[in-house]
Amino acid sequence: MGAATASLFAQAGARVLIVDRDADLAGRTAADLGCEAIIGDVSQSGFCDDAVARAAAAGRLDGLVNAAGIILRATGLDTSDEDWRRTLDVNVSGVFYMCRAAIRQMKAQAADASGGRGAIVNFGSIWGELGGKGALAYAASKGAVHQITRTFAIEHARDGIRVNAVCPGEVDTPMLRAAGRAVPLTDEQAREMGERVVPMGRLAQPVEIARMVRFLCSDEASYITGAMHYVDAGYSAV
Repeated sequence: MGAATASLFAQAGARVLIVDRDADLAGRTAADLGCEAIIGDVSQSGFCDDAVARAAAAGRLDGLVNAAGIILRATGLDTSDEDWRRTLDVNVSGVFYMCRAAIRQMKAQAADASGGRGAIVNFGSIWGELGGKGALAYAASKGAVHQITRTFAIEHARDGIRVNAVCPGEVDTPMLRAAGRAVPLTDEQAREMGERVVPMGRLAQPVEIARMVRFLCSDEASYITGAMHYVDAGYSAV
């Protein structure tokens, strides 16, 4: 979903900077889009500060998309201390560090004609609101992302900085297939499982989530902040 989002922004003419700890994947994606990649771990605050500084090197940072995330398929009783800490380090601390660094930069730059200084979109999840049986650490982390989003939005609404979250449902991504194998399920079984529980009867494609991210970063969403936007084919309505 992060790669699909980067692609949409690049197609729209934006200057894109990709941040990832997977050097091979980030390098291939950046090469395809003709942009730069920074390799590192968002769970490290110093790295996040440096990444934002590099993104703003041209003098301005218009948008931040926090799409990095990991998932552990385990019940609460089966979740180890190490897995709990790592999930929160990436999914929660990473979002907080990147938001904090980006907002500091956005506050320092001039407002545009509409009074805006920048937009942030965090990747939450339907499980951040509904709970996720068999994935307690992930569900807890996404609930925290939702509260980070709401609170930063309230604190910086009058600074002209908008902060929203996109909350995907079941999406056909490597994360979904990897999580399926941990059950264990084949890739096809994982897809079928998702399709059975989605009202539309199919998994989302990453670009369908990316389109919402692009909208939330655009001037068309100028009056939207502090909101969780569900892109889940009706899953949360059941």
